[in-house]
Amino acid sequence: MPLSDPAIKKAKPAVKPYKLSDEKGLYLLVNSTGKYWRMNYRFVGKQKTLALGVYPEVGLSRARDKLAEARKMLDEGIDPGQAKQEAKRAKQIAHANSFEAVAREWHAERSKKWATVTADKALTHLQSYVFPEVGHLPVAEVKASQLLAMLRKIESRGIGYTATRLREVCSQIFRYAIATGRAEDNPASHLLGALHKPAVTHRPAITERREFGVFLRDLRGATGFDPVTRYACFFALLTFVRAQEFRYAKWEEIDWAAKEWKVPAKRMKSGKHLPAHTVPLTRQALEILRELQALTGSTPYLFPKAKGYGKGEVISENTVGKMLNNLGYQGRQCVHGFRASARSILSEQGWSVAAMERQLDHKEKDATVAAYARAEHLPERRRMMQAWADTCDALENGAEIILMPRTA
Repeated sequence: MPLSDPAIKKAKPAVKPYKLSDEKGLYLLVNSTGKYWRMNYRFVGKQKTLALGVYPEVGLSRARDKLAEARKMLDEGIDPGQAKQEAKRAKQIAHANSFEAVAREWHAERSKKWATVTADKALTHLQSYVFPEVGHLPVAEVKASQLLAMLRKIESRGIGYTATRLREVCSQIFRYAIATGRAEDNPASHLLGALHKPAVTHRPAITERREFGVFLRDLRGATGFDPVTRYACFFALLTFVRAQEFRYAKWEEIDWAAKEWKVPAKRMKSGKHLPAHTVPLTRQALEILRELQALTGSTPYLFPKAKGYGKGEVISENTVGKMLNNLGYQGRQCVHGFRASARSILSEQGWSVAAMERQLDHKEKDATVAAYARAEHLPERRRMMQAWADTCDALENGAEIILMPRTA
């Protein structure tokens, strides 16, 4: 007698497993862990059992459909159990060769040479924009039209640069897939020129001396802000490093005797293969650090979050930027813009391009040359950084600035 849904629902586990037979070899195995659809069959003279699913995920009607599919295979001389195993293996291979799997493998390899912040940003963009669209597809089957649709969607959000950058990243992933034998074509390469070229936007920065002096006076007179944020702003101004470099600065990185701050290579944009970046600390910078030490010296970081200094969290990327915006400098001066302000004003004073480039940590293509250049220009950079701090003091006081002396 064929099974019915009510009979299946009423079936309860017994002391020993038992079977409820349906028809044409289909039965339900009931035991203490659940109810399982099974089918007994013979193939090449051997008795075999095929699992057809678990009740109630697979209902009676679906179980009968699976039985019919298995019997059709038998009629065609195919072992349904072996076919199921082959399909499972094919699925596993496809998953291992999915775009996401290959991309993560590529990212793991590239991350060995990247700064941590660069690696994290690349993976975040992939997870946010690419994986949800094409991550599940076998890397060899991703089409250029699918990539273009994904990138156009990113463009429509007003972040054209991200779309352009992700096309380049996807192209690198496909080249990696080709090199490792998992794809034969790079569909991202066919999209050159298909995206709108994003307009180049520069970070807002004040480069005119008198106007910068006004800004410094406004900054000095600012009240109502968290003191750690104020110190972070002045420290960023005097060292003109990138945000991820000063935000995660640790007290153990400060060499008081040498008057230096050693920024670990993993936090630098130029990459992990280079030595730590040395930032000479001027008299003014050291004064800020001594005052700051009374506030955050008991924590690992120079600039922990305002709430709960002992939790190991640093100020956010936008903390200092919001302070500048609240001072009325939105669109005129940002934290990253301190770098442009310093470079412009120092350039007017006649400091060498090489010293400024080394201090800004702009990437040198040759790693050996980069390591040499950093050490070679350190004496000049010490003088230049002190000149910058003195220039800021003079501008803040309304002085007219002339070329600074460049001798020790």
